Amino acid sequence: MIGMPAGYPAGMPIFVVQRHDASRLHFDLRLEIDGVLVSWAVPKGPSLDPRDKRLAVFTEDHSLAYATFEGAIDGSYGAGTVIVWDTGEFENVTSTKGRPVPAGDALAGGHLRLLLHGHRLTGGFALTRTNMSGDDRNWILVKIDDDGADRRRRPATTELTSVLSGRTNADFENR
Repeated sequence: MIGMPAGYPAGMPIFVVQRHDASRLHFDLRLEIDGVLVSWAVPKGPSLDPRDKRLAVFTEDHSLAYATFEGAIDGSYGAGTVIVWDTGEFENVTSTKGRPVPAGDALAGGHLRLLLHGHRLTGGFALTRTNMSGDDRNWILVKIDDDGADRRRRPATTELTSVLSGRTNADFENR
């Protein structure tokens, strides 16, 4: 694919989850849709427990080149450290009445159903737009109850290294 970061195979679109230690620690979920990384900030990080509903706040799109970014961000907006907490390919499995729905249309419609093929996140996930607190940027991220579900494992709080470099956010702090 044109514009794909080095190290990503051609074929399915990519996803990346970046652990972003800014003014508040959060995780940024990014999906390659229509040539950009469509993004959500997930304050508590993704869960593997289908019972957990995670707030995912829709944010600005990022370029595909940002998929492998790790390091420190200076300035006021987004200042802090970033690591690639998980990455891989994903399949859009959104459908309506048995027919596939393209990812861009699913995004516009407010519901995406995905199969993630990552290092830490695998299997089905759903993102659904809500009007929680009167803000249509608020979505909910849930794990589908499948072989990738694990009600005991808490990777967002126990697995703190980059899947690309093995580094932590603290490794990028100015000392």
